[in-house]
Amino acid sequence: MTTYVWDYLPEYENERDDIHDAVETVMRSGQLVLGRSVRGFEEEFAAYHGLAHCVGVDNGTNAIKLGLQACGIGPGDEVITVSNTAAPTVVAIDGTGATPVFVDVDPDTYLMRVDQVEAAVTSRTRAVLPVHLYGQCVDMAPLKALAERHGLVLFEDCAQAHGARHHGRLAGTMGRAAAFSFYPTKVLGAYGDGGATVTSDDEVERNLRRLRYYGMEERYYVVRTPGHNSRLDELQAEILRRKLTRLDTYAQGRREVARRYAEGLGDTELVLPTVAPGNEHVYYVYVVRHPRRDEIIEALKAYDISLNISYPWPIHTMTGFAHLGYERDSLPVTEQVAEEIFSLPMYPSLAPGVQDKVIGALRDVLAAL
Repeated sequence: MTTYVWDYLPEYENERDDIHDAVETVMRSGQLVLGRSVRGFEEEFAAYHGLAHCVGVDNGTNAIKLGLQACGIGPGDEVITVSNTAAPTVVAIDGTGATPVFVDVDPDTYLMRVDQVEAAVTSRTRAVLPVHLYGQCVDMAPLKALAERHGLVLFEDCAQAHGARHHGRLAGTMGRAAAFSFYPTKVLGAYGDGGATVTSDDEVERNLRRLRYYGMEERYYVVRTPGHNSRLDELQAEILRRKLTRLDTYAQGRREVARRYAEGLGDTELVLPTVAPGNEHVYYVYVVRHPRRDEIIEALKAYDISLNISYPWPIHTMTGFAHLGYERDSLPVTEQVAEEIFSLPMYPSLAPGVQDKVIGALRDVLAAL
């Protein structure tokens, strides 16, 4: 049997009765769109973060896009972020009409180089969008100070950092607003697409609710455009309500998997994840690094192990973003990292025996290089 980076079936077997009950609850509620389950999840997710508001939307991309729009970001503006991220981060910025501006990443954590952000600020800069990548947070204190100094929106991309903490603060609680994805692979994943934006800013919350519902503030009457049909589904919301009660358990399970990798691979040539000071990592993915990455991945296929790369192409090198004008070698660390990183299987229900198979195969392959 092939071992993949992620497999939802073990978790589903463990939680099957609760998932089925969630579906039955919605189907018998008589409310299939923006009903009790969405309202309940929004209240509970906001409370988990100690924030005033959560607005559920249809996916993580729109959680960023609508969140930025709700903060007043639009055409002509610039948003500073990173190129070492999933494409939706930048697709969402582009979708607002704003221009993404990239800084490089740290060679150890692969997170935003916060010391490069100040030099990237121009008269058009309106926001800084740190990506809490792979399960741990960017250093937020200097970014917050910079945002206040320049009057910028600080907007967190938390798609990979549910439950992660930075000096005790939860990811998503350190900026004006923050976006989450509930894609099935996430630390808190739905059984389909879903997303949410959290904030304690009342104006941002009002804008978000209008933006996700055609531009309406009351049914059938469009107050302002733009507006979208971007509502979180009731079924996914009810499933997420159940799973939210287990979020911290999921995070601890991922940390245990990471601990076993560190024990089994710590004496190899692989560069294992570095946890930045003050961070509590939730290991959305377990990213390792080796200069002969492609050979390793190919060799592991003989062991029925299929691995992933997060991410093989930096955003600024993609043809879809060629119009931004970045040349090769403009973000040297980002480009180097993309040639060497790959992800090992990581999910809280990963069986120790399966993980031992991965560790053993990796050791064999590394010894044969």
